[in-house]
Amino acid sequence: MLMNTLLRVALAIVALSVNLGAVEEAYPRTSPGDLELKTLPAARWMRAESSKDYFASDNGLFMRLFRYIDSNKIPMTAPVEAGIKPGTMVFYMDDASAKRADLAETPLVKLSSVPERRVAAIGIRGSYSQENYEEALTELKAWLAKRTDVKAAGEPYAVYWNSPFVPFFLKQSEVHIPVAPTK
Repeated sequence: MLMNTLLRVALAIVALSVNLGAVEEAYPRTSPGDLELKTLPAARWMRAESSKDYFASDNGLFMRLFRYIDSNKIPMTAPVEAGIKPGTMVFYMDDASAKRADLAETPLVKLSSVPERRVAAIGIRGSYSQENYEEALTELKAWLAKRTDVKAAGEPYAVYWNSPFVPFFLKQSEVHIPVAPTK
């Protein structure tokens, strides 16, 4: 009886965490374990940079961007993209925010538009750790090396889909490598 009650409470907490993280998504996710080529749509985004590696503690990137969206009343979107060396973080703007004329860059947050991009992607489930990133990157590079239609055309980066409140075993992320046709 007590075990059933504890299980129900745990499931309710997990469900609540997942629902609290529901936000507009900038593009479709790559399912955990899948490898694919996909086209990311043109977008407007906010970007913060650090001289430190992304996985270094206290790079401060998330809070810089969060303060910007909070003070400008911009809805949170998913995913968050993270460049590794040097550390960068990108938040996407929803369609309404992307059209706002009152938004301005700050010394800590840059605004830009990016064109449609083609990437090789691998989906991941688990914590947003350097170990998970590097393991997935190794697998993605091996998969990409076997392809004859595309080649790497940029630096790899991490893609994070869930809020910090989602339990690690439910979190989804990806690793992307920009690609170009081999011809």
